[in-house]
Amino acid sequence: MEQLPRFAAWRFVDAVEGFEVVYTAPGELRGHTSAVEDGKPYAVHYAIHFDEEWRTREVLVSTDTVAGALGVKLASNGAGRWTVNDQPRPDLDGLMDIDLEASACTNTFPVHRLPLAVGETVRAPAVYVQALDLAVRRLEQTYRRLDADRFHYTSEGGFVAVLRYDESGLIVDYPGIAVRFA
Repeated sequence: MEQLPRFAAWRFVDAVEGFEVVYTAPGELRGHTSAVEDGKPYAVHYAIHFDEEWRTREVLVSTDTVAGALGVKLASNGAGRWTVNDQPRPDLDGLMDIDLEASACTNTFPVHRLPLAVGETVRAPAVYVQALDLAVRRLEQTYRRLDADRFHYTSEGGFVAVLRYDESGLIVDYPGIAVRFA
């Protein structure tokens, strides 16, 4: 894959009204989202640090809602052991990727970390952080490579989509969720 651009931006569609902007640097994604979902506004800021193999190592997420501001810190040893706010979370053992509800960008981690051949399917459960309350839980998901830039994606609860990526591995089209415009 090509090097990530210095920044990218998405417009949320259908399920949520809003946008996301991410800034990239080697080993880091820093982003912001602002959205309204079901009449509930939120603004999320995140900083994700990852190693050269695209394994998530540290994540700082803050959200601001009408109820007030919250923050959470997640850390991984790179081998699937996690802490949340410095407390061990054995329920997250074995997970390698972060998936932020407020972000289209975080679906880039499995695509970079797991070089799949066309037709290959992989389970890629992730540590999932909800936007409004920053609740942290396991999210079951799969990716099947359809061709050079498209993956068939499923997640628990029956969500299914064909995700389209650019040559750097960032989402271009996430049907029903987001469309990249920069």
